[in-house]
Amino acid sequence: MLCYSQQTPDSTVVATPEDLNIKTNTTVREAIDPLAPSKAAFYSAILPGLGQAYNKKYWKIPIVYAALGTGIYFYIDNNNELNRYRDAFKRRLAGFKDDEFYGNGPTPLISNDGLIRAQRQFRRNKDISLLVTVGLYALNIIDANVDAHLLQYNVDENLSLRPHIRYNQLESASDLGLTLNFKF
Repeated sequence: MLCYSQQTPDSTVVATPEDLNIKTNTTVREAIDPLAPSKAAFYSAILPGLGQAYNKKYWKIPIVYAALGTGIYFYIDNNNELNRYRDAFKRRLAGFKDDEFYGNGPTPLISNDGLIRAQRQFRRNKDISLLVTVGLYALNIIDANVDAHLLQYNVDENLSLRPHIRYNQLESASDLGLTLNFKF
């Protein structure tokens, strides 16, 4: 006959430090700087693109400058065209017939009403391009702020959401699911 026995440990004995299992490779999390989003927004307000550089998103800087440069270009172009038509209209009101829109014949190429309509159109386009440029400037600031917030978002294995597919043998079909893991 074979017998095996086990000795139960005494619960009154205190464990020595050598017996304790201590985890040495714990994850150290970076400290969250609550002022980082406001710094990024402030930097972008001072100089467009500086908030993106603060967030280390350097690829966004050319996009910011291209967007703002395009808006400024259209503002200046519409302002120049508005000034051309306004100057021609003022010269006609003063009695001159030598503006660039009059032409060589006895009748003008563009009438006075046409000059007035052109002035309205270019003034409207100038105002719209100014609003778009200001909107893009504000969008630059908002992007830097939101991006700095998202950089502080905790993404680690202690909180995970994963899709999974399991084969159900009873029904001979695949079951789709979503697993949420939260570890303390």
